[in-house]
Amino acid sequence: MPKEATGPLKGLRVLDLTAVVLGPFCTQMLGDWGAEIIKVEPPSGDIVRNSGVYRNRGMASVFLGINRNKRDLAIDLKSPEGAEVLRRLIPQMDVLVTNIRPAGMARLGFGPEQCRALNPRLVFAVATGFGQDGPYRARPAFDEIIQASSGFADIVGEDQGQPMFVPSLIADKVTGMQLLSGVLAALYHRERTGEGQLVEVPMLETLTAFLSVEHLGGLGFEPRNGEAGYKRLRHRKPAPTRDGHITLLPYSTANWVTFFTIAGREDLIETLSVRDPVRRNANIDAVYAAMAEIARGKTTAEWLALCERHDIPATGFTRVEDVLEHPHLKAVGMFEEHDHPSEGRIRMAKPPTRFERTPANIRRLAPRLGEHTAEVLRELGFSAEEIEDMQARKVIRQA
Repeated sequence: MPKEATGPLKGLRVLDLTAVVLGPFCTQMLGDWGAEIIKVEPPSGDIVRNSGVYRNRGMASVFLGINRNKRDLAIDLKSPEGAEVLRRLIPQMDVLVTNIRPAGMARLGFGPEQCRALNPRLVFAVATGFGQDGPYRARPAFDEIIQASSGFADIVGEDQGQPMFVPSLIADKVTGMQLLSGVLAALYHRERTGEGQLVEVPMLETLTAFLSVEHLGGLGFEPRNGEAGYKRLRHRKPAPTRDGHITLLPYSTANWVTFFTIAGREDLIETLSVRDPVRRNANIDAVYAAMAEIARGKTTAEWLALCERHDIPATGFTRVEDVLEHPHLKAVGMFEEHDHPSEGRIRMAKPPTRFERTPANIRRLAPRLGEHTAEVLRELGFSAEEIEDMQARKVIRQA
């Protein structure tokens, strides 16, 4: 390492002014797909550098998981010299990605219009907590704030009678994917017209739209036509077996008929109106209750064998502790091991998207704070003396 980029975005240059999870998740995918990423951090570092398990402070597992394929520039953007570095970088970039709040970027002197003056073709992509045309526009936002505000926590905790958070950074990562999509769409527009543009992806609006696909329910009609939510999903649970649990998911009418037939309960096919999808869905609580009761009669392995034989969707449960041993993930080489120059042997999930002709690849492992500061500054024309002076005055930091 580093290796040559092989992905479809090879040659694209991205300035990464992001921190924590949302933005870095987006820019890592751009990097996996071939883009050159320059990550800009303050001399104190991205706060996520110390999130998770670590061997060395500042290189914790969460940071390692979302910052590969990047070079790292540690610089104080509030200083005149730091601002000058950014003014030299922006004209060379295709994309600027940030999750610094818009007011903060404006105070630094690098709002969308200011950046457009430096580079009219720039795609300026910003992730916000709340859309900038709404009353919450200046509020800070993190994953739990958005899960709570969007209704997500309400849906997750319904059975417990209180809101509950998904124990994964779902709002950050969904918004990061939406940000990636926005960047690519804006680049496609630029290819046709030559125009750069501002792309804003607000977290609350993104997760709300994500949830509303199925859970808007009766609120999707005016006047409303029933309760919010998608009943089948709101009441699904793991089915208890004789020795554990299983995910049983008869989906089509044929699946349901087959399931009750192989279970020896053909009588329920008519009793529960299984052949009629509208009536089956209206009666889904009873259908699921019957399935759960039937599941107790066999072991998980027996059910899996039966379901595979009859093409009924089903699977066992994988503990997070055991995910490395999942037979399919092992077969496809989902987890790769690499030798990090400071952290030793590390393991990470490989890029999951497959491109037939331009495969994604891992070329650089997550950088140490300021690892490429001098390298980037030299490329921008700064002399050794200027770099040394900036280091002495703590404008920059080098690994």
